[in-house]
Amino acid sequence: MTEALKYVPEHAKATTGDNYDQVLDDLSSASVHRNFDPYIDIDWDSPELAITDGDPRWVLSKNVDPIGRHPWYQEQPLEKQIRIGMWRQANVAKVGLQFESILIRGLMQYSFKLPNSAKEFRYTTHEAKEECNHTLMFQEFVNRTGMDVPGAKTSFRRISPVIPLFSTIFPTIFYFGVLGGEEPIDHIQKDFLRNRDEMHPSMLAVMQLHVAEEARHISFAHHLLRETIPQKSAAQRFILSIMLPIVMRVLCGAIVVPPKEFRREFDIPRSVFKDIFWRSESSKQFLRNVFGDVRMLGEQCGLMNPISKFIWKIMGIGGRPSRFRSEPTYAAA
Repeated sequence: MTEALKYVPEHAKATTGDNYDQVLDDLSSASVHRNFDPYIDIDWDSPELAITDGDPRWVLSKNVDPIGRHPWYQEQPLEKQIRIGMWRQANVAKVGLQFESILIRGLMQYSFKLPNSAKEFRYTTHEAKEECNHTLMFQEFVNRTGMDVPGAKTSFRRISPVIPLFSTIFPTIFYFGVLGGEEPIDHIQKDFLRNRDEMHPSMLAVMQLHVAEEARHISFAHHLLRETIPQKSAAQRFILSIMLPIVMRVLCGAIVVPPKEFRREFDIPRSVFKDIFWRSESSKQFLRNVFGDVRMLGEQCGLMNPISKFIWKIMGIGGRPSRFRSEPTYAAA
């Protein structure tokens, strides 16, 4: 443990205040000049976006989605594959809505305690406004699919009122949680957009809008953590180095793994479900790929020491850090 406490790589030093302030100014400016409204930028009533039964574009990608790549899913009749795909994608949107709702509450709690002239106040408020638009977009998408999906697991929904309090009590842990929710969704959506498989235009429109704005939100969390963590004591950094992989793994499970209602609805064998999440080799690789950017952030913040690396590994999310933000999965595999 002593070695771990001492371990702070040279490149993990805090950015200068001027650079950090400039980043916040740039992000705030971008939120003003490059923002989206889901009821203006998505033509929900256009014939192209119409959602009809039996559309094969709802079949899950065998290249990107953990369920879509499993042999059990591929062996199902086309009609069932379509129904599973619609339910799955609607539920992912519902989980995104629930996570964004928690994030909005946390951002407002965080900004409430900021001093006057804090540049974080303006940006976090911009971000909260954008996340409100995302919740509207996700719910509109869910409603139009006609799928009555629950979203996240019951346990996650029950503790959701407590999570925003972390933004003022343990703000660093809260922003770990922000990345624990945003990074898996962003990673999956970018892989879908890079993939050549056809998807329904309504899903494509939602993903494109979400990814465009989420890039700012993730960038802010990365910059905030890089600015604040190196200023903490060695003991605090060590504790945070242990917490980072734990928060990532727990929230990834809450965000990515469908609730029990999904397995019951489509009579998915328990062994198949366990294979998909996360027993098969392809699913284990997917899990490792999701957090390449966060492992890079851990290196930059001085949170990668021998003990924390071991925890990353036993959690099943270890591996090399990304070489740059949003490095494609095929390059990181």
